[in-house]
This record gives sequence, C-alpha cells and structure tokens, in this order.
Amino acid sequence: MTIRHLAPGYAVSPQIAPADAARVKELGFVTVICNRPDGEVPAGLRAEDVRAAVEAQGMAFVANPVMPGAFTAANVAAQGAAIDAGGGPVLAYCASGNRSSIVWALHEAGRQDPETLIATAARAGYNLAGLRPDLEARARGRR
Repeated sequence: MTIRHLAPGYAVSPQIAPADAARVKELGFVTVICNRPDGEVPAGLRAEDVRAAVEAQGMAFVANPVMPGAFTAANVAAQGAAIDAGGGPVLAYCASGNRSSIVWALHEAGRQDPETLIATAARAGYNLAGLRPDLEARARGRR
C-alpha cells in the first residue's frame, strides 16, 4: 500500500485490499473513498469487499466510482461531500491514485489556485497539468 498525502487530511493510494484496512486505521484515517469501478477489479477487491473490512475497523466507507477520463459533476460533488464530512483524515483509492487526485483537485478548485493544485499533485507523482483549463473554469465558477 503506497499512500501519498495531497493535503492535511487527504491522501490517495492505488488499490487497497481488505487486508489493508487495519493498517489504514492504524495510520489514523477515519474515512476511505473508493474511486475504482468494480468492473476493473477481481472478486475480493470490489468495493463491497473493501467496505466490509473498512467498516469492521470502525471507519466510514464511501463508494464513488470514477470511470477513467469521465469525471462527472456528481463524482466531484460526492468526493467533496465525503472529504468535507469525513471528521478526520480521508484516504481515497483507485487503480493508481490518479483519479482520486483528480476528483480532489476539481473539488478544491476555487479554494486553492490551479497552479498549487497541479504542483501538489506533481509532488505526489501525479501529472494534472492537462486539467488546468477545468481547474481554472471551476475556480472562476466558485468566485
């Protein structure tokens, strides 16, 4: 499990397994968000499998599947609601952590400037430079 912190209280990771839930709890996370559609993963790693393990550890679990390259306003709103309501550190995962970084950045647009969001993601190993026009548009819409 490779966890990359993007902000205080928000981190991303590639796919986690049910066996990772105890470690996620030990690391202080209180909410886990799954951004990976079940069609991408084998049995045993589907959202409900991870949900059961996460909830057994006393953490909240949110399924917000994001199709690669098809980020919707509903995905961004759901991610934002889960982050804002988390009550503590949130871990979001997908195949690589990239989609979880993108929905976070889209949610944060207008709260942080696009350059900061892009640079933050880059430090974690994610290239969101192509997202600049979307981040700028969302930032203008929030002002």
